[in-house]
Amino acid sequence: MFSPQKVDFQKGDGLVPAILQDARTGQVLMLGYMNQEAYEKTCAEGVAWFYSRSKERLWMKGETSGHTQKVIAIDLDCDQDTILLSVEPQGPTCHLGNQSCFGDDYFNLAVLERTITKKIAYPEEGSYTKYLMEQGLDKILKKCGEEMTEVVIAAKNRDANELLDESSDLFYHYLVLLQEQGLQLKDVETRLAERHGVKHTYSVRDDIQQW
Repeated sequence: MFSPQKVDFQKGDGLVPAILQDARTGQVLMLGYMNQEAYEKTCAEGVAWFYSRSKERLWMKGETSGHTQKVIAIDLDCDQDTILLSVEPQGPTCHLGNQSCFGDDYFNLAVLERTITKKIAYPEEGSYTKYLMEQGLDKILKKCGEEMTEVVIAAKNRDANELLDESSDLFYHYLVLLQEQGLQLKDVETRLAERHGVKHTYSVRDDIQQW
């Protein structure tokens, strides 16, 4: 699935650190270690394998819980002695049940998008997202227009707090609009990357997971 790159395993006596990062949100999920065999199995199978220093054996992340890590991209640092795996976690990464081994106190627009996706896939009574999707495109467009107008007014008034509030509302409604249109934030990032001459290797639209 992935062509193995030249990794410097000698520097760390046969092991290199491997970082898991959520491909969708950018959140760092965990740090493990790989030897050459674990790295090659990860490249070949498209799921994260590690080497356990305590048990002295290979192990696949999620082999017991079923919460495997689907690999989207593999990168090396400039010294070729640290591996970065961009993954789609198939459930919590941490054995304590958290999304990340570093805690779940993490938020950005991609996390908001994930929440919106979940609310659309599993609508709950009283959900505002559910209400917008039921009302349809015209309602969503109306709200986007209203929030954009509020952003302009806040900026014209040079009211920073109001601008932040209205911008937050606008981003939420914009993400709902993208979902209604079958698009996601990553698609926008991909188009921006193309405009800046950056090769983007993955779009979540290729393989949308239901959260």
